[in-house]
Amino acid sequence: MPGDTSKVADKDVVIIGAGAAGIAAARRLQALRPDLSILLLEAGDRLGGRAWTVGLEADGVGLDLGCGWLHGARTNAWTAIAGDVGLTVDRTPAPWNGGRQLQRDEADVRAAQEAIGAYFERLENHEGRDTDMAGMLEPGNPSNGQIRAIGTYITGAELERSSVVDYKRYDPGPGPDWRVREGYGTLVSLYGKPVPARLGAEVRRIDHHHAGRVGIETNQGMLSARAVLITVSTNVLAAGRIAFDPPLPEKTEAAARLPLGLADKLFLSLAHPEALPADTHMLGSTSRGATGTYQLRPFGAPVVEAYFAGDLAHDLEREGKEIAFSFAADELAAHFGADIRKQLSVAAISAWAAMPHIGGSYSYAEPGASDLRARLAAPHDGRIFFAGEACSRSRYSTAHGAYETGVAAAELIAGSFSQGR
Repeated sequence: MPGDTSKVADKDVVIIGAGAAGIAAARRLQALRPDLSILLLEAGDRLGGRAWTVGLEADGVGLDLGCGWLHGARTNAWTAIAGDVGLTVDRTPAPWNGGRQLQRDEADVRAAQEAIGAYFERLENHEGRDTDMAGMLEPGNPSNGQIRAIGTYITGAELERSSVVDYKRYDPGPGPDWRVREGYGTLVSLYGKPVPARLGAEVRRIDHHHAGRVGIETNQGMLSARAVLITVSTNVLAAGRIAFDPPLPEKTEAAARLPLGLADKLFLSLAHPEALPADTHMLGSTSRGATGTYQLRPFGAPVVEAYFAGDLAHDLEREGKEIAFSFAADELAAHFGADIRKQLSVAAISAWAAMPHIGGSYSYAEPGASDLRARLAAPHDGRIFFAGEACSRSRYSTAHGAYETGVAAAELIAGSFSQGR
């Protein structure tokens, strides 16, 4: 609700952004220092950020428009939290961990698997100067289209824009990839419930001219804090949506070279569930990079989860829901016949690039920019702190990477208060 800009509310810690990092930081601070006054500011109208469950099917299955897999699930902090808040962790193997795949010609599958494996081995073995991931393609290989598609799902951007070194550093942790039946977004937002928060609170300016308290200008009035934690996306920082006074060019420049890639989801309702196999994965096309990947009837629910990334996702966002539906329906019809179109209707669709306070899906590093993740994460002047998936050296693009950076920032903040600042 709008505040009186003539009055300044004082807090010990203000956290900007109520996604996985901001919520994790707030909860950790509550545990470490229950004496501190903490306020979470969120420009949007919900908790969760890029974790967003839009609804539940009749059998309790959440539709995640954002993150959906508990990567490195055995050591992923969100796995244990899901149990703590009463949600169900489903341990069905992911498609890339041995889950069900739509069957294709065995010879074609073997050849593609060998080419894909060889490509990623070249990435892992690359030494020396950083380069883009397209440079590791084998010219003329018939599986290059499929490799390009997989690459865009990983980074949210085309191979030409993505760093090999950053890819090599990615390590989500040991263990399989699992799912939260009620939705990852449900999990993150539930975990944030105990945190004092203001929704619709857009931060416009952070004034750190003077020693002592930091001023925070919002559309709901002025705040001041002893410490500020910023967890907004790199696209928001790079665009200057939050002005720093004095400026922090090292932060905005790092954010600009760690932009958000794009991955959008389209959920299609299926009129007759038996028309498609349950919990089965398929690639729309094995010959081109601009294709969708599809989870047929996840958890056995009567839906299809379509996933688009990179330039294709940008194109479909711009062209709108009907074009996205037609694209997905065409790819499904190529596998299951034209009649499948009559079974399908749009249940939900994301448009992350158009989200005004986010602007994309998850960060990737441009060639030569991977080390800037540490620069982005570094505190400034012991009063302004940063967290978020883009700040993670090896678990960027994941909700548990965001969680870990939020916890680390909270511990730094708690430590700074303990030193009597």
